[in-house]
Amino acid sequence: MDKVTIPTLQEMKRAGRKIVGVVAWDYQIAQIADRVGVEIISVGDSVGVNLWGHSNPSEITLEEMIVVCKAVRRGTRRALVSCDFPSRVLAQNIESSVRAATRLVDEGGADMVKLDGAADAAETVTAIVRAGLPVFAQFERKTGDASSMLVDNAKRLEAAGAALIDFKHSGQEAGSAVANAVSIPVLGGLGGGPWLDGRLRMAHAAIGYAATGLDSGLKTYANVARITLDALNGYADDVRSGRQIL
Repeated sequence: MDKVTIPTLQEMKRAGRKIVGVVAWDYQIAQIADRVGVEIISVGDSVGVNLWGHSNPSEITLEEMIVVCKAVRRGTRRALVSCDFPSRVLAQNIESSVRAATRLVDEGGADMVKLDGAADAAETVTAIVRAGLPVFAQFERKTGDASSMLVDNAKRLEAAGAALIDFKHSGQEAGSAVANAVSIPVLGGLGGGPWLDGRLRMAHAAIGYAATGLDSGLKTYANVARITLDALNGYADDVRSGRQIL
């Protein structure tokens, strides 16, 4: 299969073909997702909470994101690799943001950088794009937000040069309106749906990897947490019983 590019995704939107994106944080999952043929592998700052036990995603550092992005890049051949931009860097100034984005691409190997809260940082989006770095711009619908305002946000980000939009908590009405209002692909992570041009989901959530998956009612396509629990129980039994493990 050919390498996925931004023009590939734009053509998929025009053709009405859904874009598949997964969030991954490691070399092994990246290899598997790439073999599936997903279009986007997004290196999420959710790694801090879900893998390292941070209290919130804002604790992640640029250096940590570069390390994780390198691992995913090594495991990816076909998919487009997007890397999350640490919010603490985005909160600084535009020059710092451009330098950080450059490091994510040059050192981390990202094909594009993803900015959360991009609707409030359109000038930063433009500056990064002018530096030759594609931007995946994220914003979210909050309670009481009118569809017209959300459409304006999306149009502003498209005009700023964003290549993709991640519309969080879109809902069908606003999601459809936003996706139809811009020419760039609009995907959805949390709260996304078939009314958008594609979907993002954490690979670890899809396979039920987290410890919370042992008792969760969310839809998964496997329950790796339960399989892992049973496997480690079997291993512990063998050790305690004095059995030889080959």
